[in-house]
Amino acid sequence: MGKVEGGMKCVKYLLFVFNFIFWLMGSFVLAVGLWLRFDPETVSLLNGDKAPDTYFIGVYILIGAGSLVMLVGFFGCCGAVRESQCLLGSFFACLLIIFGAEVAAGVFGFLNKDKIIEDVQNFYSTTYNENNNSTLIVSYQKVLNCCGTLANNCLDQEAGTKDCETAIKDFFNSKLYIIGYVGIGIAGVMIIGMIFSMVLCCAVRNSREVI
Repeated sequence: MGKVEGGMKCVKYLLFVFNFIFWLMGSFVLAVGLWLRFDPETVSLLNGDKAPDTYFIGVYILIGAGSLVMLVGFFGCCGAVRESQCLLGSFFACLLIIFGAEVAAGVFGFLNKDKIIEDVQNFYSTTYNENNNSTLIVSYQKVLNCCGTLANNCLDQEAGTKDCETAIKDFFNSKLYIIGYVGIGIAGVMIIGMIFSMVLCCAVRNSREVI
């Protein structure tokens, strides 16, 4: 089996280090996705029977991409160490798929931000108008430290307390920006990984042809 020599050997070890970092980043993305999905505050706001589930679509994409990044990072390390064209080729193909998923999660978080917030606001307003003392409404007011709606303020509302529709916007804005920035940020790092894998694949093939 031909071995990658000289400067290309350096690329091999750089790819191994990159893939280890890549695996750590996958763990981070998965952890962020699981936190966004199972965050007690978020779950308590979206656990009603008619609660919108649009928000969780981006979260599920992030969780899936994070899991794949971890798996691909592991196989990328194996491919770099063994100088395997097959593993490196599979690694490159998987990077393309994950790249698309991460960009999709990021774009989804940014482009659907207003719609997701509007859906949650409408859900809250409808529930509030039906029964403003329900367990769900109390949960919103407690978690978001808010009261009432834009059209119906609480009579005993303390000074400086936001209406819940404004509080919902602020709360979900922060969550959706996390989805967007994490998705697009990881996608940017993947571009470097694809370049490294292409270079090493070419080096392995050329060294074997020479031998």
